[in-house]
Amino acid sequence: MRREVTLRDVAELAGVSSRTVSNVVNGYANVTERTKARVQRAVDELGYRPNVLARNLAQGRSGQIALVVPYLDTPYFSELLQSVIRTARARGYNVLIDQTDGDPEHERAFIAHGSRRLLFDGVIFSPLGLDQHALADHDPNLPLVVLGERTSDGTFDHVGIDDVAASRQATEHLLDLGRRRLAAIGDQPYATGEAAQLRTRGFREAHAAHGLTAREDLIISTPRFNRKDGAQAMARLLDLPEPPDAVFCYSDLVALGAIHTLISRGLRVPEDVAVIGYDDIEDGAYANPSVTTISPDKEMIATSAVERLLLRIASPTPPPAVELRAPHRLIIRQSTAGR
Repeated sequence: MRREVTLRDVAELAGVSSRTVSNVVNGYANVTERTKARVQRAVDELGYRPNVLARNLAQGRSGQIALVVPYLDTPYFSELLQSVIRTARARGYNVLIDQTDGDPEHERAFIAHGSRRLLFDGVIFSPLGLDQHALADHDPNLPLVVLGERTSDGTFDHVGIDDVAASRQATEHLLDLGRRRLAAIGDQPYATGEAAQLRTRGFREAHAAHGLTAREDLIISTPRFNRKDGAQAMARLLDLPEPPDAVFCYSDLVALGAIHTLISRGLRVPEDVAVIGYDDIEDGAYANPSVTTISPDKEMIATSAVERLLLRIASPTPPPAVELRAPHRLIIRQSTAGR
């Protein structure tokens, strides 16, 4: 039976120390590109595979990270989850998944002092029930990367997109089509509704840039970004004396619900009412009509979050916090461009 290839075998073939091989395999930065290439050639030639379990035990780690999100039934999070798992697995980590339902106490438990004694080495966290003040009261020794619309207090990394700019672009697209009675569905004017508030801000800024004022009676709040809330909000808008001719929905699910109501009322999309969503979920691309949307780079968000978390886990001294902005783009489909 073939003997298992060891770290020492790779070191001998590459002509470096075992510690240098370990640094390369674990992704540490203090190795020259030339040495990295030599070690990688030896790894490939010998077919070396790190013993992840032994490495984690030696370093006092579990080899697992936690991904904590509000809702697993939301397509945006399920799509993001796939990318996080792929990236973490490629780096030798398993992913524990938890759904919080936006419950503040449940979310607080994951980042409280001493939470690292649980089964994970760090947390990728998308909070819904915690406001900025509550989020700041986390265990400073817990490697933490926060997703979504939050600002780092200097002890964790934050990965997201520019929601104001993205929402401004979505609104400008509707205005450029000549629509002037624009509605927005999804505002959440309370402490934990930062994401919605940023999108409302972008909606208003786009109007101002065109010399217009957003109509406040056409900005509709919803408790969640789902189909039901979108459908009900659209019904409210259509019952107004002067209903909108275009709608910016704060998620694609909201947009799908709004379109359902429009079609059930006998209206045409986009001829009578143009609709734009947010998140670029797969369902939106295959809906009828397909949904124009703001598409965040979910793959970059996931990769950046995992890489930053693993850097924090591996660093004896926590690195400075960073704010990472993933790009976004407008994808024009049938719900604004027609068939």
